[in-house]
Amino acid sequence: MIHKHAQFYFRHLNDDVPAGIVVFLVALPLCLGIALASGAPLFAGLIAGMVGGLIVSWLSGSQLCVSGPAAGLTVIVFNAIETLGSFQGLLVACVLAGIMQLALGYLRAGIIGAFFPSAVIEGMLAAIGLILIIKQIPHATGYDTSYEGDESYMKETAGSSFIELFDAFGGISTASIIISGVALLLLILWGTPWIKKQKLLKLIPGPLIAVLWGVGYNLIATYFAPNWAVGTEHLVKLPVSEKAADFFNNFMFPDFSYLSNPQVYVVAVTIAIIASLETLLSLEATDKLDPLKRLAPTNRELKAQGVGNIISGLLGGLPITAVIVRSSANINAGGQTRIACFTHGLFLLMSVMYLANYLNYIPLSCLSAILLHTGYKLANPALFKKFYQKGMSQFLPFVITVLVILVTDLLKGMTIGMVVGLFFVIKANYSAAISLTQDGAHYVLLFNKDVSFLNKALLRKFILHIKANSSVIIDASKAKFIDHDILETVEDFLATAPDDNIIVEIIDLYGKEKIKKHDSLVVLNERV
Repeated sequence: MIHKHAQFYFRHLNDDVPAGIVVFLVALPLCLGIALASGAPLFAGLIAGMVGGLIVSWLSGSQLCVSGPAAGLTVIVFNAIETLGSFQGLLVACVLAGIMQLALGYLRAGIIGAFFPSAVIEGMLAAIGLILIIKQIPHATGYDTSYEGDESYMKETAGSSFIELFDAFGGISTASIIISGVALLLLILWGTPWIKKQKLLKLIPGPLIAVLWGVGYNLIATYFAPNWAVGTEHLVKLPVSEKAADFFNNFMFPDFSYLSNPQVYVVAVTIAIIASLETLLSLEATDKLDPLKRLAPTNRELKAQGVGNIISGLLGGLPITAVIVRSSANINAGGQTRIACFTHGLFLLMSVMYLANYLNYIPLSCLSAILLHTGYKLANPALFKKFYQKGMSQFLPFVITVLVILVTDLLKGMTIGMVVGLFFVIKANYSAAISLTQDGAHYVLLFNKDVSFLNKALLRKFILHIKANSSVIIDASKAKFIDHDILETVEDFLATAPDDNIIVEIIDLYGKEKIKKHDSLVVLNERV
């Protein structure tokens, strides 16, 4: 068995090692940027990236998912550092969160992701995007006071953070503006279809181009026009190891005296919930992107992330989750197995051990541009428009989640968004039910009444029962309302059905909500 596994991994080394290097080049600036946005030591971001690559990659059930520090946890981390008054206190919360995730994995709680409406989860991510934008503008403009550790988000109210945002425009550094402005333009350019069509250029990650620009500009300006360069206080500050022993002295360990502080447990529960949700979402998205359509076990992933967070917390790293940006970079670069993720972790380790001196040339405003771009992608105006077009039952939970998170915090925003979402579901569809009947190789999937996201887990279970080389009728004639999450699940099934030689016929599904038609199905009694 071990020999077969080794053969499998060796067979794909030609694909995995180059993909791992690409993921490393994407992850390096993101690890540093997320640590910066979290108000944590920059080294903590790299530790989290190394743990995700070197350890979680082997524990995970996914061959392609990449783990590391996530933008989705920045808000929690800098709120926690301020509340607890110490980064070492946060590390204790990170270890506790890992233990909770491990327990969730053994309790088979991997299904929880299916019970959160997509409107609320998308709202959470959009709010995080807006927070990143608000908090990174001072860094991008070179506003000095922001570098003194004033990184906590929303100390009292949303208003106070906006006041700080406007103050930033009073302390603008020309060099920082030039670096972040051009870096942002480069990142936007790198996302255009023209660049994606260029075989050579599309292999180079946008964040790497932004970092190379920032380093190059600042080195030239320092030499030829010092007034146009950024000062050393605005550059990355990683501890430089003269010898291997020095490297190990850079690790920070949790202060377990914080176990007597009740706030630590609140932070730990928040990290465990948000990290688990983000992981399950990323896992689902990665499975969809996987060219081989492999399905990763969710409970095993929760256990892997739990172990990862315990180790990251013990070594002085940030909390980690599975992350879709690095996972999609892995897939796009041709990664086939977990060796690609492991390779990225190995390169992160080598860069910190031997290249820290060179990484300290990176301007912070350059990393801010990467985070501003990430924030915009998370809170893209098109997303708000998309949910508005889906109707109030989708738009209100989405927008209320965004607003409540901005004014209070992530957990309250998610809770209130869930309540609003449930109100619409209960109002529209109180007693939903789906049934599956089988006659040989023929199945009938019947929507007996209106169906909502609460039936998503049941629908997935039924779909998994449908065997290859069969035919299925999806009969929705008795349902007046079909939730968007259910339609997404049906669409995913329709997309993969031809691979298993499953013929699908649908009755009266259209008109409940518009979904894209697939060539692989026969439509009966369509009512648009």
